[in-house]
Amino acid sequence: MAQNITKSSKDIVKDALAAVPAISVDDAMSLVESDTHVFVDLRDGLEQAKSGIIPGAVASSRGMMEFHIDPESPVHKPEFNQDKTYVFYCASGGRSALAAKVAIEMGLLPVVNMAGGVAAWKKAGGPLKT
Repeated sequence: MAQNITKSSKDIVKDALAAVPAISVDDAMSLVESDTHVFVDLRDGLEQAKSGIIPGAVASSRGMMEFHIDPESPVHKPEFNQDKTYVFYCASGGRSALAAKVAIEMGLLPVVNMAGGVAAWKKAGGPLKT
């Protein structure tokens, strides 16, 4: 029996983008060294190794993020237990919007999605650390 997919991945991303506050790359660049913001890279390790990550960002692949946020998890990252604003990003903004929506549902607040992801960051001349 064939599956009956009733909602496309494009629709799910669109819903997440609508539900999560966004921040522009220009605004995000001014926050890289801020002690009130934590950048979170949701790309997988190969993507991060290939292009680098935003300096100071926490690496938390989309597949592990929930476990990194959860303080009860054996792989919890203490970076997620701070009274700061979390700036989520991925390659272009879709995965990070999905991740941000889930993080907010888990109770992590405040969380914003960096519009355009690393692609927009690079285009704007933002620094990346390899």
